[in-house]
Amino acid sequence: MYRRPLPRRGKWFTLLGLGPTIHNEQNETRVSTNDVCLAVELGRLRLANPILVASGTFGYAREMAGLVDLNRLGGILPKTITQEPRPGNPPPRTVETTSGMLNSIGLDNDGVEAFVDRLLPGLAELGTTIIVSIAGRTVDEFVRLATRLDGLPGVGALELNVSCPNVSGGVDLGTDAQACQTLVRRVREACGLPILAKLTPNVTDVVAIARAAADGGADAVSLINTCLGMAIDWRRRRPRLGNVLGGLSGPAIKPIALRIVYQVGRAVDVPIVGIGGIGSIDDVMEFLVAGATAVQIGTANFYDPTVSMRVLDALPAAITEFGAASVKEIVGSLGIAK
Repeated sequence: MYRRPLPRRGKWFTLLGLGPTIHNEQNETRVSTNDVCLAVELGRLRLANPILVASGTFGYAREMAGLVDLNRLGGILPKTITQEPRPGNPPPRTVETTSGMLNSIGLDNDGVEAFVDRLLPGLAELGTTIIVSIAGRTVDEFVRLATRLDGLPGVGALELNVSCPNVSGGVDLGTDAQACQTLVRRVREACGLPILAKLTPNVTDVVAIARAAADGGADAVSLINTCLGMAIDWRRRRPRLGNVLGGLSGPAIKPIALRIVYQVGRAVDVPIVGIGGIGSIDDVMEFLVAGATAVQIGTANFYDPTVSMRVLDALPAAITEFGAASVKEIVGSLGIAK
């Protein structure tokens, strides 16, 4: 039997056995895992639960259908698409590092028209929210992409990828506050879809960029994209990536991502999607407590394709262990005594 005192509004609770119900000592209150509300809102976007899978780590979802119940996910972000096809960066494109991975894919994709014609119909049939990740070299390219996708069946929202460190152009829109605000505003004016802005940690002040995105009309900000890094083969005196530099992801960047989520959550009034090193229910809860309303699981999908299901299975019990009945009660609660 597992016993642990659980604080809730000044009273102490005890988790009894492996059952789904929490009782306080006077048996005054009950919180059942069956009654936990997992729904969250990212501005205009409502999700059934806060567990999403990150763009670039889940293919176009169909590849994972034999391993994951796709309908259970709060949302799916397919690979980033661009206006025209992109061949991506020269190989090698990935390198394993201590507690993480470097990648330099370069937004390899077949372009928006191929996505709309061949891939979107299948995605639209899934029973979950599809958030399409888009990237452009200019504001006008982002606007054209948003306009093309606006109103299409299956597209629930857009994530503006202004933070990929492995491509030229576009990333500049995520490193300058005024440029970021202009981009988000222009896209917001051009389409009616909810907008997430995916921001880079590779700036001096992420809070300023997040505030600009919120001022431009973003429904939420996704924090963070990969951290710029490199790997070297010293014997051959050559970089291990074909593009020399790449984006570091995985458990190694989790402390950075948590710090940024916490800082932005305290300073900017905008919902946050936490990303970076998430691979367990403890990781998810840490991001929620730090200020994230939802999370995206990324690199963990490569080494444990079923991780999203395990996290979803564990989430209701983790929320009741917290002494809460909904995800919303947990968000941003760091430092708040219960």
